[in-house]
Order: sequence, then structure tokens, then C-alpha cells
Amino acid sequence: MKLKSYLTLTTIATTSSVVILITIAILYLLQNSYQSGLEARGLELARVIAHDPKVIQALRTNPGHPSTDTIRDYIESIRSRTDASYIVVVDQQGMRLSHPDQNRIGKHFIGEDINRVLQTGQSYSTEAKGSLGKAIRNFVPIYDHGKQIGAVCIGYLSEKISDIIFRQHMHIGLLIALIYLLGIGTTVAFLLKIKKTFLDYEPEFIVNKFREHGMVFDSIRDAIIAVDHDMNITMINNSAMKLLSMGVLSRYDYQHHPLSHYSIPLSHLVLENQGRFHQEIFSIGKIKYRANLYPIKTAKGLIGHVIVFFTDLTPNELEKEVVYLKNYAELLRSKTHEYSNKLNVLSGMLQIGKYEESIDFIQQETDRYQAVINHIVLSISDSAVAGLLLAKFNKASEMGVKFTIDVDTTLASYAKQTSEKLVTIIGNLVDNALLAAWQNRGTVHPEVIVYLSDRGKHIMLEIQDNGIGVPDEIAEHILEFGVSSKQEDEQNGVGLYLVKQLVDYFHGSIDWERTEQHTTLFSIYLEKQQEAHNDEDPSNVA
Repeated sequence: MKLKSYLTLTTIATTSSVVILITIAILYLLQNSYQSGLEARGLELARVIAHDPKVIQALRTNPGHPSTDTIRDYIESIRSRTDASYIVVVDQQGMRLSHPDQNRIGKHFIGEDINRVLQTGQSYSTEAKGSLGKAIRNFVPIYDHGKQIGAVCIGYLSEKISDIIFRQHMHIGLLIALIYLLGIGTTVAFLLKIKKTFLDYEPEFIVNKFREHGMVFDSIRDAIIAVDHDMNITMINNSAMKLLSMGVLSRYDYQHHPLSHYSIPLSHLVLENQGRFHQEIFSIGKIKYRANLYPIKTAKGLIGHVIVFFTDLTPNELEKEVVYLKNYAELLRSKTHEYSNKLNVLSGMLQIGKYEESIDFIQQETDRYQAVINHIVLSISDSAVAGLLLAKFNKASEMGVKFTIDVDTTLASYAKQTSEKLVTIIGNLVDNALLAAWQNRGTVHPEVIVYLSDRGKHIMLEIQDNGIGVPDEIAEHILEFGVSSKQEDEQNGVGLYLVKQLVDYFHGSIDWERTEQHTTLFSIYLEKQQEAHNDEDPSNVA
């Protein structure tokens, strides 16, 4: 069933059901209310007549043979001024003193419901059939100096009541019919609006198209960012996230945040070319990009921009990238070959029965790791961070850099989202420190010291190396994207930028200084409450 047909049927069925139920409830309440009103009004009128001196005098004059010469006309004059169908006064034996029909005066009241008022003196209402037909009858006793001498009955014929209620029902029915037609008209207008808005497409088709476009959007190699008129990011694809943060931050970390928070050059590009298509080559650090700016315009005016940008590499730069990747592949191959040789040596020793020598060979390989492993296991509860530090220790050993974890280090275990971000922060800082220390190996023995602590209200990370430090010309921009002190042919300018992004994510702080011991110290402080808050509710940073 199509959406509009489904909505039409469900809306009409729901509206009809509600209208029918409301109509029945209103009519039922109206009838009960009207009947209760007649009973209250009848009893009140009957009490007034029961205290009328003329009525009491007529019953007192000759009990058993009351005078009816004037009482009937008097009662009928009262009835004509009310909406009662009849007013009947009876004596203690139930004989009529008044009645709309002259011929029925002096005869016994018809109906067993008269006995209760004559025998007990109670006031009440009943619904019974009398000489004039079925009616609502209200009975009140008549007393003379404390002694009951008769009763009065006020009756409202059901036929007359039905006519009045039917007229009221007609008015209510017309009002409900108008409301029903208004509801149907609103439904039709709503369906026409949906048809126009959705271009007569079904929701399933729209959802599938949305998913299809999302997959296509993320599969495009060029980086694409959409911003609204307030320069807040509304859409970003995978390629753009990789260029801005190497994929560390999720899509929700970008959406609804200012573009300038992640890239000032792109923000300036949009501000300087509001509402017009523009092509430009710009640089972020040492890397050049080519950007195309497309304005998004509707009948209401400019609502945003789409930025498409990609690395602007010359043939020589592409060649350098390929050479770098080939060298990295060769390095991996040589490491694999080295460990393969060690495994072959160990296998040969075991095959010729040199078990003691095999144990010594393994011991030589593991001794240098054991102390570090024990320290990491005892001081760092977070398995991801512990694994990272062990990997960096191995890397430092291969580079010939002394890797030291401070004896006072301690770090608790954290949720996966926080742990992953801590790994990124520590990993990038340690990599930079290892490279800086290694590059200064000709002057001093390279060394990197790591200190982690979360004892207080903050998570504190300190990475120290004895490299040559940060050049003065880039010292003020070292945390910006693409800014680095590394060589031109290396992948650089991203690590510290990512660290700065993640520190801002946790609303923390990052500082660096050149110490008196001629070492470079990077210090990071993250608030524990903010860290826990982000883990509990990731949507707060989206």
C-alpha cells in the first residue's frame, strides 16, 4: 500500500472512530444530564406546591372527600407556566385532586410508584407509565403540622422529552459533521502537501536513495564539505575527515561545528567568495590543495556552500610519494626477513636438540622486554595504552633510542572511545619525540621519557625528548595542520594537529617548552569530568 493511501485510510478510520465515540459520549451525557435536570427541577417544583397554603387547605378541609372546585384550576394555572406535562395532587389514599383531564379527577392515581411517597413520606423520582403515557415522575409528600395528608406528582412525558432531546441531537450532529468534514479536508490538504514535498515518492524509496547517495558521497576520493550560511559544517565525507584529522574524529564531531575550528584557510576561502563559484589553490602548512567553492542557492536565497578540495600534487611530488611508499615497503620486508631468520635459527636449534641453547637464545630476546612489560602491566590498567607503549618501546629499540617510562606513571582503564583518543594523542607525541631524539643522535645519546598520571582531577601526559627542539620560525604554528620540522619528503604536519584537535575535544590544554636540560617537553592536561561526560553521552559533542 502506498503511503498516501495508507495515511488516507488510517486518518479517515481514526477520525471516524473518534467522531463516533465522541458523538455517542456527548449524546449519552446530554440525555442523562437533561433527565437529571428534569428530575431536580420536578422535585423542586413539587416541594413548592407541597408547601402551598391553598393545596394544604384543600386537603385539610375534608379529608377523604377533598374539595376540587378550585384546586384543579389553581394547579393547572401553575402547570401552564412551567414545562411540566402534568401536576397531580393526591390525598393520603392516592385519590386525585387535580389532573389535566377533568374526567380523571377523584379517581385513584395509576402506578405503584405512588405507594412509596404515601407510605414512607420520601421524595424521589421514577420513570413509569401512567394514564397519559410513559413519563419521568417526581413525588413529594404534603404535610400539615407534621402530619402527612397527601402528595404531589410532577410528570414530564417521555415523548415530549424525546422531541426536545432529538432537536438538541440534531444541532450537535450538525456541529460534529462540520468538524468531521474539516478533519477530512485537513487530511486531504496534508496528503497533497506530502505528495508535493516527496515528489510522489514512497518513504522506502527516499530512504534507499538517501543511503545510496550517502555511500556515493563517502566513496568520492575528493574531500567534500558542506557548510550553512553561519559557516557551520552540515556534511562531510570520509575523504575530508581523513585530510583534516586522519579519520580520528567521527562525522558527528564535525557536524554543526564551525569550519574555522578545523581549517582556517577553508573558512577564509568561503568568507572571501560568498555566493559565487570560485577556484583557488591554497596551502595548509607545506601541503598545497586545490579547492572548488560552489554556492548553494534556493528561491529564498543563499543557504550555504559546498567545498571540494584535493591535494595539488605535481608529477615530481607524486614520484616522491611513490618512492616513500616503496621505501616503507622495503623496510617492512627487511624486518619480516630479520624475524624470519631468527625463527629459522630457533627452529634449527630445536631440531638438533640444542634445547639449552634455544632457551638462552629466547632469553636474550626477551630479557630486555621483561622489565618494561612488568612496569607497564603494573602501572597502566588501560590495555590499549599499555599495548601502544610496548609497541613504541620496540620501535625505539630498533631505532637505537632509549625509551623510558617514568616509575611514577599510573593510568586507570577508560572506556573505548576515550582510550582510542588517548592512544592517538600519546602515539603521535611519542613518534615525534622518537624522531627528534634520533635526529640528534650525533650530539647526545637519544632518549625519550614518558610520564602518565591520572591521580588528581586531571589526566596528565608528558612526553620528553633530547632532540634539537622546535625551530623558532615555526614555533608559533607548530600545532597547525601541515606545519612540521621534518624533511620535505616525509609525511608530516599532521601528528601535532591531531593532538590539538583531540585536546580541544576534551576541553583540555597542551603546552610545550624547552627545558634547562636541553630537552623538549610536551605536557597535556585533560579534565576527568569532561572525559567521563564525553564517554557517557557522545551526542554532546556532535
